[in-house]
Amino acid sequence: MKVEIVHFAPQAVALLTHNGSATKLMETAAQFIKWRKESGLSPVKTSDTYGIPYSDPAVTDDNDFRFDFAGSVKQPISDNQYGVKNGEILAGRCALVRHFGSHDTISDTVYYLYRQWLPNSTEEVRDFPCFFHYLNLIHEVDECDLITDIYLPLK
Repeated sequence: MKVEIVHFAPQAVALLTHNGSATKLMETAAQFIKWRKESGLSPVKTSDTYGIPYSDPAVTDDNDFRFDFAGSVKQPISDNQYGVKNGEILAGRCALVRHFGSHDTISDTVYYLYRQWLPNSTEEVRDFPCFFHYLNLIHEVDECDLITDIYLPLK
């Protein structure tokens, strides 16, 4: 896999936090999609879409698992019935690797970054989780054609 070091610019986002079993992620995603459609503040066609996992669902207790769904915004959002809040993906240096295909296998690419690339580099991780930038979405392309950039924040 090709890993690049890039500078990620700060990104204001609207985010919806999922707490609980990873098997219920799509329920939270559906709520975020509804908010995007109803509010018009983070339109999927003109805004970036992100996912921010705070731990590995394969080894995290359901009660401790957290994942933020996020969409770029150009203005602050107000309180809403969905619980979508203002947030920011912080600027800084990141390792970047591109994942091709199903989101079901994205952990393989994340494991590569942490288990192979990072120990063989001179880099250290920053105090912010890795995050996903979804370059296309499942309703737009076949699952095998999904493209996701994975950012690993570095010091």
